[in-house]
Amino acid sequence: MAACLCLELGNALRGLNKPDQAMSYYQRAADLQYQNPLDCLESLGLVASCKIQTRDYDGALTIFTEMAYLAQERGGAFCDILARCEVTRVLLLMLLQPTPQRIRPEHAQTLERYAWESHSEDSAPVNCLSEEVFLLLQSTVMACQSRDVSALKSLQKDLWPHLTAEQNHLLHLVIQEMEHPSGEGI
Repeated sequence: MAACLCLELGNALRGLNKPDQAMSYYQRAADLQYQNPLDCLESLGLVASCKIQTRDYDGALTIFTEMAYLAQERGGAFCDILARCEVTRVLLLMLLQPTPQRIRPEHAQTLERYAWESHSEDSAPVNCLSEEVFLLLQSTVMACQSRDVSALKSLQKDLWPHLTAEQNHLLHLVIQEMEHPSGEGI
C-alpha cells in the first residue's frame, strides 16, 4: 500500500515536470517492493528515467546497472528487463565516454561484450537481445569508438525501431555530442 502511494506521488510530480522530486518517491517505492522483484525493477526503471530526464546520466547508468544485477539474479523471466538495461547502459556509456581510468569494471565488461572478437555465448544480457540488435549495438560501439558520425547516423536509422523513446533520445544525444563535442563530457 505504501509503495502504491509513493508511485502515485512520483507520477504526480513527474506529471508536473518535477522529475528531480519524483525520483525520491520512486526510489522509496522500489525499496518497499524489494520482495516483489518485478515491481521493484519497474520502480527502479522510473528512477532511472527521471535521472535521464534531469541529465544525471551517470546516476541513470548506476541504476540500470543495479537493475541488470537484480534481473540477472532472477533468471529468464526478466529477459525483457535485462535487454532494456543492456541497451540503455551501452547508450549511456557511449554518451558519457568514460576514460579507461574512470570506467568502473562492470561497465568496461559491458563494452567488452561489443568488441568484434569477444562475443561470448554465455553472457546473459547479450542472450536477451536478438542477434540483429546485438550486431547493431556492436556496430554502434565501434562507430563511437572510431568517432564515425556518418556510420552512427546510418545505424540510428536501423536501430530506431528496436529502441524505446528514451533509448532513441539517448542515441540522438550520443550523435549530437559527437557532432558538437562539449569538451566537458556530458
